[in-house]
Amino acid sequence: MNPPIRNSVTLFVPCLNEEGNVGRAIERIHDVMTDFPYEYEIIVIDDASADGTAREVEVYSARYPEHPVRLVRNRFCRGLGRNYFIAAQRARGEYFMLVNGDAAEPAEALRTILEHLGEADAIVPYFGLNETRTPPRRMLSYLFTQLVNVLSGHRLHYYNGPVLHKTENVRLWFAETAGFGYQAELLCRLLDEGITVKEVQIPNSDRERGASKAFTVRNLLSVANTLFHVFLRRLERLAFRILTPGIRRRGSAAQRAT
Repeated sequence: MNPPIRNSVTLFVPCLNEEGNVGRAIERIHDVMTDFPYEYEIIVIDDASADGTAREVEVYSARYPEHPVRLVRNRFCRGLGRNYFIAAQRARGEYFMLVNGDAAEPAEALRTILEHLGEADAIVPYFGLNETRTPPRRMLSYLFTQLVNVLSGHRLHYYNGPVLHKTENVRLWFAETAGFGYQAELLCRLLDEGITVKEVQIPNSDRERGASKAFTVRNLLSVANTLFHVFLRRLERLAFRILTPGIRRRGSAAQRAT
């Protein structure tokens, strides 16, 4: 694996039946990145779409030959979380960031996140500006965030946004879930390791075409799996803290006896 280019960014675009959306997402990335002096690449993973998603990616990629899109086509659906870590393994950038293939992130939101590149190990966005989500979606998001905070012992405003990570940190870990809880699990793992975090508030918008894939039985089960593993790791940390002093005391006593 080649060493990453300093201050370069890999932008991962996940797609599942995003014909009519993914082209706008690619265009938006190119428009935003012209404002920054960073080298960048785009990796699109088409998660076995049944529509013209892959063809649309190829068409829009041809418009920007200086920054060709790397398209990966899955033969079967792997899920968002699994594809996220696959893309990180393929990434050439020093930093790694998801931009959804449904083109839901406004250009202003992407710019706000990228403006803070290098200020922390993870730039973690949260919503609140120009809020457009429906009240039920906001409530579910709030409840999920509060549950993660309680179960993990951390205190973030949001766990599911387009986080800007150091690529090497993403490569170190993987999520136990392939669904939408992967980012919360990854952030909790990294926070346990002591990474630095900068939270930034961004505007949000809903997708213009198609239906959200977040509220499926598979993803709800995946979220439950995420919460379970977040809590399990907290218990492991607590057990380690309790047991470690006893181990150290026994070790010190053995050294004095010799």
